Amino acid sequence: MVEAAFRAARRRWSAALVLLPVLFATACAASDAAVVRAGDVVATAAGSVRGTGAPDHRLFQGIPYAAAPVGERRWQPPAPVPPWPGERDATRPGPRCPQSGAVTSEDCLYLNVWTPPAGATGRPVLVWLHGGAFVTGGGDRYGARRLVGRGDEVVVTLNYRLGALGFLADPALGKEPGNYGFLDQQQALLWVRDNIAAFGGDPKQVTIAGESAGGMSVCDHLVAPGSRGLFRAAIVQSGPCQAQTTLADAQRKSVTYAAARGCTDRATAAACLRALPVAKLLEAPTYVSLARIEMPGPVTGGSVLPKGGPTAPVPVLIGTTHDEFTYFLAQQTATGQEITRHGYPAALGRVFPNATAVAREYPVDAFSGNASLAYAAAVTDSSFSCPAARMAASLPSASTYEFADPTAVTWPAPFPLGATHTAELPYLFDFDGKPASFTEKQQRLADRMVDDWTSFVRGRPAASATAYRPDGAHPLTGFTQDHHCGFWS
Repeated sequence: MVEAAFRAARRRWSAALVLLPVLFATACAASDAAVVRAGDVVATAAGSVRGTGAPDHRLFQGIPYAAAPVGERRWQPPAPVPPWPGERDATRPGPRCPQSGAVTSEDCLYLNVWTPPAGATGRPVLVWLHGGAFVTGGGDRYGARRLVGRGDEVVVTLNYRLGALGFLADPALGKEPGNYGFLDQQQALLWVRDNIAAFGGDPKQVTIAGESAGGMSVCDHLVAPGSRGLFRAAIVQSGPCQAQTTLADAQRKSVTYAAARGCTDRATAAACLRALPVAKLLEAPTYVSLARIEMPGPVTGGSVLPKGGPTAPVPVLIGTTHDEFTYFLAQQTATGQEITRHGYPAALGRVFPNATAVAREYPVDAFSGNASLAYAAAVTDSSFSCPAARMAASLPSASTYEFADPTAVTWPAPFPLGATHTAELPYLFDFDGKPASFTEKQQRLADRMVDDWTSFVRGRPAASATAYRPDGAHPLTGFTQDHHCGFWS
């Protein structure tokens, strides 16, 4: 019964966050008497777009920022969007990129622009890159109403190619295959540079931000030559940026992936792959494994992401949640992969080569006898918390935070989730077209976080280290000890 209740609640909560489709955009467009007005038509370089307006914001949805990556354009770098005549309807989001469990289309390279009411210009801009392990997600899931209304900034959310369509690195596809989804993000940043002033934004005050896979993408933009100069600051939320693979490794795995789909002849592999129906490409190739969570993603070693290249000298805000991995472990437990005290050493051994030492560092008895919590803490610290701390220390201008509000998640789970992965997102974004149902304390914390993110986007220095706890924001102390970073170094 508990497991069944958890699975049902997880489905509801995930749908409200990032792993399953949500439909908040339609509700947003229809709420608060949102209507089309004269000030809600904006001229872009490719043509005019007609959005909707409400008393506290304007919203333009489904704006194409690149040519449709279909036919011969499948597995090609994105191309500029062709112009259109007249006014384009921008009152509904564009389709998401192909993924399981959602209504999608290969013609998916669309973005959404949230702005304050028409009038002022030169506002700072936040470009949000969604998470979802590079296999799921969409920009329309993130309602930026509070960031726009309270922060008086422009927010851009976007789709990018996912899974095999975004990151397959079969050498038959070109000299440097892969990274198509990452190049989509770059193309969206170019669109922002060239068009955001028409929406009241300042192209010289762009901050890129993302969570999970989106945070990993931000890390890659910090070192990508093609992204240089397209943003002045960056925010990395819960991005395990060390989980990257090399071009050679991705190519090898992609050849195996193509062969499994009948494309075995190297001479005709590209044509064979481009002729496959999308349904045969929904299962993604896996390049990296993060504690048995396998995913594709950007690959390093070519001109798009040179290995060991210089990092952009921009301010960076980087942070994690206190209990990142409980989210993933709860999902695994719901499928029957429970970690017991008896199975704890073997579970560690499947992830850590030094499992015996990890078991000594994270004894089950230190977690009230709960082996799942001990395991989750070890993976949280090794894969999220301590790598983030090391990255911050390596950057010339970095501020850190930790989201540590264990009351953020209320759905039932097989063990306490604490401040788990994605738990901070409802404090910044709306996911159902309406503000989250917060307690007074949570609302105050959400307001403080929106204010802090906005202040950073506006170019004001962030506090060097902040802990977001149920009773507010505090200086972040004892982080390396709390997360055993001395052990993981």
